[in-house]
Amino acid sequence: MIVCRNRRTGELAFYRCYSPDPVPLATLAMLAAAVLTIAAALESLRTPDPAGQIPLTRNEIARLFAGLTIKHPHDEAHQIRWSNWRRRHQHRAKTCHYQRQEAKHP
Repeated sequence: MIVCRNRRTGELAFYRCYSPDPVPLATLAMLAAAVLTIAAALESLRTPDPAGQIPLTRNEIARLFAGLTIKHPHDEAHQIRWSNWRRRHQHRAKTCHYQRQEAKHP
C-alpha cells in the first residue's frame, strides 16, 4: 500500500494492489516499486533530509542500486557525487516551483 498526502489540504490518498490469482513475472514490477518505497521511507526516518537536497527517492535509490550492481563506466564515488548533484538541483527546482505556486495561490 502506498499513501500520499496532498500538500495543500493534507488529504490522504491510498493506493493498494491485490490479485487472488498467481501473478506473472512481468507484474512483479509493483513489488519492486513497493520495496523501493519502503527503502526511501526508512532512509528518511534514519537520517534527516540533507541541507539543500531532496531526500532519496525511489527512482534515485533504483538508479544507485543499478549503478552499483551493473557494470558501469564510472566508479562508485562518481555515482554518489552525481546523485548528490542531482538531488541538489531537484531541491532548487522544487523550491522555485513551490514559491511560484504560493505566489499564484496565497
